[in-house]
Amino acid sequence: MKRTTIVAISALVALLFLAATGCGPRRPPTQTYRVPPRIDLTQHETIGIVNFEAASNKDLATMATRRFTESARRDQGLVRMVGFGSKNEAMRSDGVRTILVGKLTLSDAKPNVRIDSSLRSGSVASLVNATLEVEMIETATGASIWSASARAQDSLGQVSLLGGGDVAFGANDSEQVYAGLIDNLVEQATRDFHESWERR
Repeated sequence: MKRTTIVAISALVALLFLAATGCGPRRPPTQTYRVPPRIDLTQHETIGIVNFEAASNKDLATMATRRFTESARRDQGLVRMVGFGSKNEAMRSDGVRTILVGKLTLSDAKPNVRIDSSLRSGSVASLVNATLEVEMIETATGASIWSASARAQDSLGQVSLLGGGDVAFGANDSEQVYAGLIDNLVEQATRDFHESWERR
């Protein structure tokens, strides 16, 4: 066997041994780096935020607008925002170059029936679906420059039929359920405005 072949085989065996025993080359330790928000709101100077639309519940729309505003500013530093009652009013306002508009949609509570394969137990839950659509519009041109949408679901209550004919009732506070839905939607819709962390 040629000497070069023997040397190559010996080197390969040595590397395999070192890797198996954990003595091989070590990867450098990973570090955590801050990633700034994808959208920098401070570049837009004064931003108008129009009260979100909601066909079914104006109070929830107002809550969604307020919580969206708070969440969007969280990692942005000083951001000037002005509230408006309508999109037309915001588009005509002097000094506002960009506006945010949104629409909150809540479904009627719908029953969700689940029956055990043995047909001895089951449950009926009252589910609510919610969506939030938000758009950033340039006032000078009317062009959309950013948009996001979010979806969430929660249960208002549940009735369970247990083995032996027992019935159990479970109900959630509707205000808490809707508030939780809105927080979920807002957190999804404002991701581009938040900083994040990644390991490298």
